Amino acid sequence: MKYDIRIYGDPVLRVKSVPVGKIDEDIQQLAEDMIVTLRDNNGAGLAAQQIGRTEGICIIDISRDMTGDDSEYDGIEMPIIMLNPKIVDKAGAQEGQEGCLSFPDVYVNVERAAEITVQYMDMSGSDRELKVRGIVARAVQHEADHLRGILLVDHMSPVQKVAVAGKLKRMKKKALKK
Repeated sequence: MKYDIRIYGDPVLRVKSVPVGKIDEDIQQLAEDMIVTLRDNNGAGLAAQQIGRTEGICIIDISRDMTGDDSEYDGIEMPIIMLNPKIVDKAGAQEGQEGCLSFPDVYVNVERAAEITVQYMDMSGSDRELKVRGIVARAVQHEADHLRGILLVDHMSPVQKVAVAGKLKRMKKKALKK
C-alpha cells in the first residue's frame, strides 16, 4: 500500500517514535509499504512519522546517480531498513542543501556530520552497526531526526525561515485542513 506523505503542520511529525520490539507481519508490511511510498515520491529517505505512523523505522534509499561517488557506499546495499536507529559516533562536518518530502519545494543548507556510525536493528532482528559518510550519512541523520520529532525547519536559520515563511504557512494551513 502506498501512503500519503504528511506535510509540515501535521502534528504526527513532532511525535517521537516508539521503539520496535519485535518484527511481526505488521512491521514487515510497513517496511514494504514505506519503500513503495518512498520510491513513488522520488525520495532518498522516509521515516514512519512522514506517513502518519510512529514506529521507530526509517528507510534510506539513495541511488548511485545521486552521489556521483561510488566510494560513499562502501558496499552498502540499498534500501537500508533501520529499526530504532541510534547515531553513536560523528566525525567531521559537511554543509549541503537538504530537502524533505514533508516540506515540498523547500531546500535549505544544513550542516551535518560528514561521517557517522549508526546502530540499528535490521529486519531479521539482528543488531547492526554501520559507518557511513557523505550523502548517505546526511540521509541517516535526517531520518533519525524525524524519528525524534526534529524537522528540517528546526535546522533553519532565522533568515532561512523568513525566506520560506510563505511556503511554511501554506503547508501548515493545508496540513491542518486534513
